[in-house]
Amino acid sequence: MASGIQEITYYEHELNIRRVIEEQASLQNMDAALNICDLSSVERKYNLWVKYLPRITPYYAVKCNDDPMIVKVLAELGAGFDCASKNEVKLVLGLDVAPERIIFANPCRPVSHLEYAQQHRVANGTVDNEFEIYKLHKHYPQSNLIVRFKSEAKEAQCPLGDKFGCDADAEATALMLLAKALDLKVTGTSFHVGSGCSELEAYDRAIKKAKNIFKFGELLGYDMNFLDIGGGFPGSDDEKFQKIAEIVNTSVQRHFPDDRVQIIAEPGRFFVAAAYTLVCKIHAKREVRNEAGKLDTIMYYLNDGVYGSFNCILYDHQVVTPEHYLDESEAFPEFKSLIWGPSCDALDKISEDLRLPNLNRGDLIGFPNMGAYTVPIASPFNGFEVPRTLYFRAM
Repeated sequence: MASGIQEITYYEHELNIRRVIEEQASLQNMDAALNICDLSSVERKYNLWVKYLPRITPYYAVKCNDDPMIVKVLAELGAGFDCASKNEVKLVLGLDVAPERIIFANPCRPVSHLEYAQQHRVANGTVDNEFEIYKLHKHYPQSNLIVRFKSEAKEAQCPLGDKFGCDADAEATALMLLAKALDLKVTGTSFHVGSGCSELEAYDRAIKKAKNIFKFGELLGYDMNFLDIGGGFPGSDDEKFQKIAEIVNTSVQRHFPDDRVQIIAEPGRFFVAAAYTLVCKIHAKREVRNEAGKLDTIMYYLNDGVYGSFNCILYDHQVVTPEHYLDESEAFPEFKSLIWGPSCDALDKISEDLRLPNLNRGDLIGFPNMGAYTVPIASPFNGFEVPRTLYFRAM
């Protein structure tokens, strides 16, 4: 069993976050926040994917949340993996995943990472410029080159086109010609419309471009058999995901009807966002009054912030939604509220312009949909601990 694998608590019917909190008596005495991870949520998402995108094999983007428990569950379900570094590849291989189920989807890899991939026969990898092709020619000439082109959505949480992807018309063909001259093997193409895509038609536009690149590769004599449609799939909006799936299925059937072509995607937040609820404790509060002495805003200071789990606010442009755990049977007046993280940095602001009841020091606040781009990036800045995680799964 890989290191980092923890104990799992099993539940019947549905995971009740409030009940979990009530049973964790030690929460009141803990300084660190707590992640509650529902592994069955990951499994439900995998089944949803298979139902609506049966031809597209999901290769989980490990960078989104590299918790070994998450990776292990997805490996057992049969997912592939999108890895960006030697350590991510090592994590996945350590769970007995075959190298063929990995794509090294970082177009700019250090030489030592390429050498590690070669040693472990991880052949599929993306490339988007001539310098990387020369690097591969020298350090991993047996690899399968997946040419990554740029085709961004007009609206996405995290656009990626400024950093990765060649021009689909001019540069992609030149790269394939260079690879041919160096006797390298091009097997397919890839794109990424942007993480958290909101322009659903972007997938069809990109798949059309991929078809043209396939045609050119076939003219050069390449066996073009691998298409990677990237990520961008929502983690907490299943209705939106189903709309994307409909567009992708129609486009794939139109442009890639041949089942011989292997088609994958790189979902990250889709699998893990909804699986995590972060529970924080209020360790301090402050009342801000106007010149007349009337209460204007209540400020709350939590035991996690933007340098910890809430880095998703800065890095992933996420809007978080707090939930209190006061008695649901009572009606509480609400006040204008602002939530801060624990560090001494004034940028450590979690949320403002909220309406919350008058909470007290020691009260707990929960934040759902906190599984994506949180866990692997959290740091103990200012000496504050990162959250520990409790794992749950349906029986």
